[in-house]
Amino acid sequence: MRYFITFSYDGSKYSGYQKQPKMKTIQGEMEKALKQINGGKNVSISASGRTDAGVHAYNQKAHFDLDTSITPTKLKAALNSLIPDDIYVKNVSEVNEKFHARFNVKAKEYIYKINMGDYNPIEKDYVFQYNKRLDIPEMERALKYLEGTHNFKSFVKADEEKDDYERTIIQTNLMRDIKSVNQIVISILGTGFMRYMVRNIIGMLIEIGEGKYKSEDIIKILDSHDRKCAGICVPACGLYLKDVYY
Repeated sequence: MRYFITFSYDGSKYSGYQKQPKMKTIQGEMEKALKQINGGKNVSISASGRTDAGVHAYNQKAHFDLDTSITPTKLKAALNSLIPDDIYVKNVSEVNEKFHARFNVKAKEYIYKINMGDYNPIEKDYVFQYNKRLDIPEMERALKYLEGTHNFKSFVKADEEKDDYERTIIQTNLMRDIKSVNQIVISILGTGFMRYMVRNIIGMLIEIGEGKYKSEDIIKILDSHDRKCAGICVPACGLYLKDVYY
């Protein structure tokens, strides 16, 4: 039976989502629990995508196959009793065996949190402690230039070789956190993202907010297809996978 799950996690104490030898990862913890549920047989879990070390998720999605017959309700309870308490399975459902949590994705939404106020040690693993003021209207204008279909080679790792760097950004938004006027949340909804793409985009937006670039410079940077032309890569702590759409 193939199962589809929605789960959240605090990524601050993990070496990313993807399983790695001798490292604590989200996938590793999930598969360890699933092996117990599956009568000691290994289970391979396929997520919508991997997140890097320190990145969090509100609604990560994944599928896996079990030999053991178990209802979604009991599977959810069993998983949550076995995985660490900084991971939580929110929903479990049965799906067709042709369904794939990665290949069937239509869009993903990431958010990034930035604190422009005083340094907050309690939130250091969950909000980027930038601790300076930014030109918000200029950053909002820059975000709109990113919407649409573009070649995003300027916003991936310089040594990242891809056959296709084209991605579509469906919608962007910059919001003030209702709990703190000093915290902003940047939302990017797109058909797909490459490694470090969102963090590099946010880094560029921050440099625009600092006045180092104008919002319209985004167009030239996209056209350059050169990572050296774009801004900094911001820390992973402020990044969250908000949702995945099928």
